[in-house]
Amino acid sequence: VGRYKVNKKLGADAPLDAGILTVEDIIATIKYLVKLHAGEAETVGDSGASIVVETDDIDHFGNRRLRNVGELIQNQVRTGLARMERVVRERMTTQDVEAITPQTLINIRPVVASIKEFFGTSQLSQFMDQNNPLSGLTHKRRLSALGPGGLSRERAGFEVRDVHPSHYGRMCPIETPEGPNIGLIGSLASYGRVNAFGFIETPYRKVVDGQVTDEVDYVTADEEDRFVIA
Repeated sequence: VGRYKVNKKLGADAPLDAGILTVEDIIATIKYLVKLHAGEAETVGDSGASIVVETDDIDHFGNRRLRNVGELIQNQVRTGLARMERVVRERMTTQDVEAITPQTLINIRPVVASIKEFFGTSQLSQFMDQNNPLSGLTHKRRLSALGPGGLSRERAGFEVRDVHPSHYGRMCPIETPEGPNIGLIGSLASYGRVNAFGFIETPYRKVVDGQVTDEVDYVTADEEDRFVIA
């Protein structure tokens, strides 16, 4: 995700599997900051594309990604495996080398406890609403800005809760609870989908020479800013 965002922001064309910053990234970043300070509106990236020079809007959906259930469980399993590794290392130092077996070394309880902890006590773990099929479906499509690594009800200001233009086609502006959670919990729009990087995409039909075609493109919020939407 980091490389994807760097490529987008600086107009770079580095491969997405590159895990470290390059010299070109540092140079492009300095150029971008200099042009931003000078008040210039546009610059040209390494790929030759024109890039708008502006400060980031933290509430823009192009700068906010979804962490889906699989990613959250993956983090919990990773924590459990790290605890299990610690136990295995301790047992390897204390037990006799001749008598060691996998059964005596490995204890899966830390992994099981970590997963149970997530489903039992996590802020984001809820009993599914099963009044009817529609309420269950709605519950599964719920988006939350709360929880670990997110906001708290007390710290969240009006700007975070407000409807943003980038929500169009991605998050329902109406379906949000009343009270302290207003604007912090929403629902995925009917045609919205989440891409591989966790950003919400929405479909648009392409217009060619003034004619609406049947070609449908799914675009993210930051890609949408580069086009005229009718």
